[in-house]
Amino acid sequence: MSRIGKLPITIPQGVEVIIADDNTISVKGPKGQLVRQMHQDIKIVREDGQVVVTRPSDEKMHRSLHGLTRALLNNMVEGVSKGFERTLDINGVGYRAAKAGSKLTLTMGYSHPVEMMDPEGVTVEVPAPNKIIVKGADKEKVGIHAANIRMVRPPEPYLGKGIKYSDEVIRRKEGKTGKK
Repeated sequence: MSRIGKLPITIPQGVEVIIADDNTISVKGPKGQLVRQMHQDIKIVREDGQVVVTRPSDEKMHRSLHGLTRALLNNMVEGVSKGFERTLDINGVGYRAAKAGSKLTLTMGYSHPVEMMDPEGVTVEVPAPNKIIVKGADKEKVGIHAANIRMVRPPEPYLGKGIKYSDEVIRRKEGKTGKK
């Protein structure tokens, strides 16, 4: 039995989970609504304030889908109740971010400013010119958008300049040394 897959998902107050016949899960809460189609073989049942995920057999595919389905469903429930957030830091002289409406403008040392639109269901905040916060109910969309922002100027190991996640540790390298 999967250690993650066999754990029941408790449904918090104010969150509504609807399971359709074709394994389409709809989760609605204060932060929004998420819908996802799960695999047909995995059985998802709602019983007294909890959602339980079970698998039909011990085949390799069913074992791998068991934990995955439970994790995806748990992320949906957590996303509509609490939401997800990713923080990015900008390091470098003249590197900065600005927000106007739903457009994020990054000045990263290129000949032009890089402009990015917020995807649907994701909001971007810029509390300081060197800090970006990506928020949303869908963990996957938040992570992808944060990764796309980071890709504009990934951190480099010699001077540490670029966009990095706030919890990311950049291994610094020593530069060239002169001849003696």
